[in-house]
Amino acid sequence: MAKKSMIAREVKREKLVKKYAAKRAELKAIANDDSKPMEERFKARLALAKLPRNSSPTRLHNRCQLTGRPHAYYRKLKISRIALRDLGSNGEIPGMVKSSW
Repeated sequence: MAKKSMIAREVKREKLVKKYAAKRAELKAIANDDSKPMEERFKARLALAKLPRNSSPTRLHNRCQLTGRPHAYYRKLKISRIALRDLGSNGEIPGMVKSSW
């Protein structure tokens, strides 16, 4: 189980990313538009830099929905390998059987 503070921090980042997504996209479009004057593009870059760092989607890290574990994360299932194994062993995932030899 991950620390509660790390899970809370990740949730906070997700909220900030969602909140600033539209503004960030708008400023990026202006900054990358070659038809706009250089001064306007530069102002857009400065405004983009003034947004909170945690509002950038690259600062998000995938974590297991059940345990909060950051490593060995399956994107399709949104859980870690350990949680997947536990669910499979308990018979909670249809068709999944723990291998043994």
